[in-house]
Amino acid sequence: MQTYRIRDDFIKLGQALKAAGFAESGVDAKYAVTDGLVKVNGAVCTQRGKKLVPGDVVEYRGQTLKIES
Repeated sequence: MQTYRIRDDFIKLGQALKAAGFAESGVDAKYAVTDGLVKVNGAVCTQRGKKLVPGDVVEYRGQTLKIES
């Protein structure tokens, strides 16, 4: 499991996928999310702009990312 430390109160899902290296570009992140390939806290999430806060866990193609403050 990878961790990603945020400086603000939240990070958007698409930005987190890019920052963690799960997606090469914002376009790749957009399609991954809108195609239903990304889970947030165990549930499929199709909102690219979903705000992630510390404690949230993102799953994509066998990779896991935990958001920390």
